[in-house]
Amino acid sequence: MVYIEKFGHGGDLLTAQQLFRKDPSQLLDFSANINPLGPPTCLLRLIKEQLESIVHYPDPAHRVLKQKLAEKHFVSPEQILIGNGAAECIALAILALQPETVGVVYPCFSEYEQLARAYGATINPIVGKEENDFKPNRSEFLQLIAKTDLVFVGHPNNPTGVTYSKEELVEMAEQAKKTNTYLIIDEAFIDFLPNESRITLLEELQSWKQVILVRSMTKFYAIPGLRLGYMVAEPSLIVKLQAKQVTWSVNQMALLAGEAVLNEKVYEEETITLIQKQRSYVKTAIEEKLGWKVFPGQANFLLVRITAGITATGLQWRMGHKGILIRSCNMYPGLTDQDFRIAIRTEEENQCLIQALIEVSKEVNPLCP
Repeated sequence: MVYIEKFGHGGDLLTAQQLFRKDPSQLLDFSANINPLGPPTCLLRLIKEQLESIVHYPDPAHRVLKQKLAEKHFVSPEQILIGNGAAECIALAILALQPETVGVVYPCFSEYEQLARAYGATINPIVGKEENDFKPNRSEFLQLIAKTDLVFVGHPNNPTGVTYSKEELVEMAEQAKKTNTYLIIDEAFIDFLPNESRITLLEELQSWKQVILVRSMTKFYAIPGLRLGYMVAEPSLIVKLQAKQVTWSVNQMALLAGEAVLNEKVYEEETITLIQKQRSYVKTAIEEKLGWKVFPGQANFLLVRITAGITATGLQWRMGHKGILIRSCNMYPGLTDQDFRIAIRTEEENQCLIQALIEVSKEVNPLCP
């Protein structure tokens, strides 16, 4: 069988078009965790107005966007590195720090392992416990930090949505400090959480020189085609990471987009409200109408386990033929061939998803109510 995620990610509309013989405009994409509101209106207008600026080189130091992010997060511009998406930030960290061993907690974002191996590191994995919402055993995690050069932790984690408490994050950071291990906390989805739920070490980074926070602007502001992310760490570490970055890796339109969207407070509030409401609706509908297990977690996606009748890959194919894309999670170590991930989208789109899931469930198990 040809997998839709043959490149290891969701959101591959070209592959889906080829497999299901549907125009991309006919597809509802729940396989990529992107803000369903689309880019802020001001951003689309700005890009049209500034299109002629592509005849100029972008600022290689990313000064305006760094300053705006510094003001937002109450840090200095010297603590920030702008990247071509969070993926470039992760790559730069591995390339600059040159760890021999990299620790990961399965299930997790596949790029941690792929990029680490690509740059010559050995992977040292542990597996989060399902009974603990896929969080690792505490002592096992602390040992992982102690015996590796660099450790990745997703917060919220992809694909589980699990988050960590402030106490857990501080304990990780203290262990990294004690063992001289780099700790990269991937906060790519943290902006989708309500303010009171955004637990982070951002304000205390000066206490932990080995901690790097990675953030994405791609997902929250719905600009995956532009690519934009950033890292926050202590200045000397940022200098080390910056030295490995290709000049002009972040294009002019992406920089302009980042500068513009940081002022979109109403858009941010509407996004969080929509995600919270629709996440609750989709979770309840799947549990009550299908009887499948929805794992606890946060952010703008849900991890679901099918309890009977069909595998996640089989479900993905049937849904694809109905014009709906979901993310099979059988490629994630630590998950099963019954697990799939879905993004949270608009109310109308989510209703289409639930209806299609019910139809497929009845197709494979006619005795379903």
